[in-house]
Amino acid sequence: MHGEYKMPGGKLVVVDLDVRDGRLARVQLSGDFFLEPDSALRTIDAALEGQPADMDEAGLARSIRNALAPDVMMYGISPEAIAVAVRRALQGEHLA
Repeated sequence: MHGEYKMPGGKLVVVDLDVRDGRLARVQLSGDFFLEPDSALRTIDAALEGQPADMDEAGLARSIRNALAPDVMMYGISPEAIAVAVRRALQGEHLA
């Protein structure tokens, strides 16, 4: 499944994932945003991995926020934007 979201005033967020047994699997975040440190990308993927496929955007964003260290810098992206891309992937929606 593939979802995209252009964050207002930000960058393009892309999420590719599968669903297995009602849970997110093989989550891969990409896009034209920047994260520091680079390892935060793996942390975000891991935070989403295994989450219920019916979790709402607020819950997904909270899972991401809770997994990230306080010193992570996100440029052109937010946990909420990632959550929108995840929900779009699950619903078969793309750019808006």
